[in-house]
Parts: sequence; C-alpha cells; structure tokens
Amino acid sequence: MELEQQRGKFAAQGLGIVAISYDPPALMKDFASRKGITYPLLGDGESAMIRSFGILNGNFPPEHEWYGVPFPGTYIVNEKGVVLSKFFEDDHRERYTASTVLLRTGASTVDGWQEAETKHLKLRYGATESTVRPGNLVALAVEVELKPGMHVYAPGVQSSYIPIDWKMPNSTSWLARPAQYPAARTLHLAAIQESVPVYENRFRLTRELLVGQSGEIRPALGPDNKLKVEGSLRYQACDDKICYAPVTVPLEWSFATERHDGQRAPAELRRKPAR
Repeated sequence: MELEQQRGKFAAQGLGIVAISYDPPALMKDFASRKGITYPLLGDGESAMIRSFGILNGNFPPEHEWYGVPFPGTYIVNEKGVVLSKFFEDDHRERYTASTVLLRTGASTVDGWQEAETKHLKLRYGATESTVRPGNLVALAVEVELKPGMHVYAPGVQSSYIPIDWKMPNSTSWLARPAQYPAARTLHLAAIQESVPVYENRFRLTRELLVGQSGEIRPALGPDNKLKVEGSLRYQACDDKICYAPVTVPLEWSFATERHDGQRAPAELRRKPAR
C-alpha cells in the first residue's frame, strides 16, 4: 500500500517500482485487486531469483509455509541493471518505509515540519512519516539555518570547542540509530593559529528511527494512541569575535500508530508448505 501511495514521488526521482514475491500469480492478483496495486508484481515461485541475490530468509525450515521468502528489502537499480543501493534488515519484522528510501535517494519526503529559533539559528525538524507501524524504519531530519556570520562546530572538533550534538535517549519502544552529519568546512582561526571543522549557512542532519514491535511500543502510547519521541540538539555558536554559551534545543516527534494489515488471501490461494 505504501509503495503505491508513494509511486508518484518515486517517478519524480526517475524510479519505477517492481515488487518480487515467491507467491503464486493468483495470490498476487488477489492482493493487487484488494489493495489497488498498479505497479508490476513479479512471481518467483521457486525462489530462484531470491537465492541468486543471496537474500533467502533461512529462518524458516523447508516444511514451513513461509519457506522461500526473502529478507524484505529494496534495491535501487539503474537502467543498466547495476545496483546503486540497497535497504535490508536481518529481522523480517523490521522494514524501511518507502518514504525513508526516497529520502536516502535525495527526495524531500519529510512530513510535518516543526520549527524552532534561537539567537544564533533557525531550525526545522520532521520525519518521513506521520503514522508508523511496528517495525518501521523511518527517517528523522533536522535542518539548520545559521544566522549571518555564525558558525557551529562539527563533530570531531578538538580543544575546548563544543560540537553540535543531536541526542536521542534510549527507549524500549524505539531505537535511534547514529545521526548522519554532513561534511564540514575547515575554518582557519588566524588569531590563535588554529583550524577547526565547522558548519555555516544551511545544513541537514538525518538519522533512522526503528519503531519497536507492538508489545514494546504499547506502554509508551498516550491516550491518543500516539508515540512521542524526544530528543535535543546541542551546539555552541560563534561569530568572528565571540563564542557564545552552549544552547540545547528540545525536539519532539509525535507519531500516530496503527497495526499492520492482517488480512490474508483466501485459503485456496495460499502457498502450501512442502511435505
């Protein structure tokens, strides 16, 4: 469903969508009809292609109904058939959302920006999804616009300078992966004969958020059934003359939650386990 909803955004990036499954054609046809899927669904009934890519999910024994399924994931392939990037997880319950894949390909897919401003900068932050399901891998983004003449220090700066730091506390309901910082510019401080990595003007930080499974997120849900994720952005800004006191900006994302679609295909269409 999500791929279908994002189909236009993939097309805007010059990308088509094809899904491959080990399911029989009749089952895929039923699924496409029920869910309004319009992109091609390809059958790999013997899992030959799945095996050739080395993505057969070995967690299911041959007698299991799901034997032959791949680890769920996405390949980005160019017109020559060359794999440019891939998005896979070891746990079949964990999956990148279509919007997160799009963001990694350069598309602007952040949903519902929020804004904050300090003496030194303006920032906005958001996520690729407003609604999440258990096991979703979504992307968070923070965009910073420094005010004229200001710079902040990048991670790895030495001496007593304080680098920008996007903190996300640990939780049993979600896992924040390490933040991705852009390349910094080297600034030479002539007065003290020192060179430091800095950010100026505009820049973006991103990180992935793995939503927990149903039992893990349930205790964290509010009365409105929303999952709130908190973090903060700490930085030290300087201009040509002054280094200001460090500032911490609180960040909060609020996600609506919903269950995965549990509707199954008619029994007569389902794949039968090997005997």
